[in-house]
Amino acid sequence: MKISIIGTGYVGLVSGTCFAEMGIITSCLDIDTKKIENLRNGIMPIWEPGLEQMVKRNLEKNRLSFTTNLAESIEDAQACFIAVGTPPDEDGSADLKYVLSVAREIGRNMKNYMVIITKSTVPIGTSEKVRSAIQNELNKRNSDLCFDLASNPEFLKEGDAIDDCLHPDRIVVGTDSERAKSIIDRLYKPFVLNGHPIIYMDIPSAEITKYTANAMLATKISFMNDIANFCEIVGADINSVRKGIGSDKRIGPYFIYAGTGYGGSCFPKDVKALIRTADEKKYSLEILKSVENVNDRQKESLYHKAFKHFKGNLKNKKFVIWGLSFKPNTDDMREAPALVLIDKLLTDGANIVAYDPVAIDEAKRRIGDKVTFCQNPYDAVKDADAIFLVTEWTEFRVLNYPELEKMKCKVIFDGRNIYDSDEVRSKGFTYYSIGRK
Repeated sequence: MKISIIGTGYVGLVSGTCFAEMGIITSCLDIDTKKIENLRNGIMPIWEPGLEQMVKRNLEKNRLSFTTNLAESIEDAQACFIAVGTPPDEDGSADLKYVLSVAREIGRNMKNYMVIITKSTVPIGTSEKVRSAIQNELNKRNSDLCFDLASNPEFLKEGDAIDDCLHPDRIVVGTDSERAKSIIDRLYKPFVLNGHPIIYMDIPSAEITKYTANAMLATKISFMNDIANFCEIVGADINSVRKGIGSDKRIGPYFIYAGTGYGGSCFPKDVKALIRTADEKKYSLEILKSVENVNDRQKESLYHKAFKHFKGNLKNKKFVIWGLSFKPNTDDMREAPALVLIDKLLTDGANIVAYDPVAIDEAKRRIGDKVTFCQNPYDAVKDADAIFLVTEWTEFRVLNYPELEKMKCKVIFDGRNIYDSDEVRSKGFTYYSIGRK
């Protein structure tokens, strides 16, 4: 069985590699010539645990290939996944130009029946636009080729994407074709041998399922951050509150940690797109608008704590930033809280030294030389006025107190509540966290 994956971004590359791992002949396509050449040589465009080894293994076994030629990629394929980006427009709506461009290219080049599967996160109604784009190109060719459509949203967590793909807790598929369903059943059979369900539904429902899932998770995060801020005001401890509500099976222990807000490629973009889609239908999603507002405010939380601590004078202060990616185990800095914090501190004249285990190259691309980067979290602490813990990488969990003695001011701003406040204060530090006394 052969499939084609159009787009070698995060979703396309991980999904294609995992399909190849299951023995499916997989051709991955991208228009970025340099990226494809690098992938052929086992050089990854993203950092994801386990991905590099899996790509190299499947390249060697000829189950996985990379190309810039769409006609070559889809030749003899039974299914073609569209996994290109859908970046937000200025108004927050999802930009479908890449999705529809791919659809037109498929229509121009397909030579056999295929299931065209939308993997990109797209608004309701996109599949019909894809269908029209393909059919228009077939009509121009006077071709009577048949094809079917399906929507198959991804639910990969950056940092755990390989495991999520190989052992999904559910596979959501929207399709109106029994023929397409039979191909998808065969395609996903290796992934559901352990009882993981394929949930079939209509296409519009599948399209909105991904947005709804991300919006629900984003809501939990913003809700807990709002409560955390209130806890600080009344002298409560958000960690105790979290334990108290997390044991309720209706709520659960996941996504109820207070912090500096959510970021990444999915939550911010999908919340904006869902709000925009609803606005176009003359319906206002008030809860989600508040979720977005709370998150924007939360990204500035550590800055405001620092501004208050240093009595409004941040000029020429030396601040160390630990963690740049939006979450651990990824180099993704899209919508990362660290970017907001750095921008606010630089605007007030502070000097920034930053460290991240894997995201420094991406940070240099985004920030340039406005910030000094170091190769060890303790390299920069000499004469530092404060440390800001922004991303909870495991190597930050245990503090090396003798190294911290080199600081000018012993101040720690913990944006992820990973330290024991009593312990840190007993070492002579001024300690700030989120939602605790």
